[in-house]
Amino acid sequence: MSNDRSGRTPAPADGARAPAPQSTRSEIDVFLSKVKSLAPATGSGQRGRLIFALDATMSRQPTWDTACRLQADMFREAAAIGGLDVQLVYYRGLTECRASRWVSKAERLAALMEQIDCRGGHTQIAKIISHAKRETQTKKVQALVFVGDAMEEKLDDLCHGAGELGLLGVPAFMFQEGNNPITEQAFREIARLSHGAFCRFDVGAAHQLAELLRAVAAYAAGGMRALADLSARQQAGAMKLLAQMRP
Repeated sequence: MSNDRSGRTPAPADGARAPAPQSTRSEIDVFLSKVKSLAPATGSGQRGRLIFALDATMSRQPTWDTACRLQADMFREAAAIGGLDVQLVYYRGLTECRASRWVSKAERLAALMEQIDCRGGHTQIAKIISHAKRETQTKKVQALVFVGDAMEEKLDDLCHGAGELGLLGVPAFMFQEGNNPITEQAFREIARLSHGAFCRFDVGAAHQLAELLRAVAAYAAGGMRALADLSARQQAGAMKLLAQMRP
């Protein structure tokens, strides 16, 4: 997957839903606690690096608009800890999968996202995983975040890639919109094999996604201590990650 260094639309890469039930507090708590088993994400004085990946097929338009607004919260949370560099990756259509340059300011990421419109197509989660592997082999990536509502690929192939991410120390935080059971099974396995975490969020529930994104940003920027501090402030997103990532 090639990166766009120009600041324009990210460059091309290489290589019917039932209403979702409201997320329960127990689900949130379980998700948050799972982060506790992770080692510190960054070394002293280093900025965290987080890949923010999104399904930009047509069904994702409402959440894409939400993500454009909420990504600023990730930067604000990380800035208070030590900073965060974020790379936007998305797929849409039948073969299009693109990655942006790495950015360190919320407004720059927002500008990239505002240029993108959702289009019909199939999922390309395997490309996202492969890209994350290549990036961390070049320079350490602390976390992969993926937000989507579908999975239309071979689960065994995705699991193999997720296992490789786990060996490289890149946890995948898989956030599912809706309650499609096939998607949930796949996302849970990717999270488990990469030593990350899975969570559903309600369709249109911006506050839930905001909490989860802030929690992952805290982890990527400051490791387990930062996430625990966020949880101690009774932030639901951090509490849910910590619960799920406990050994």
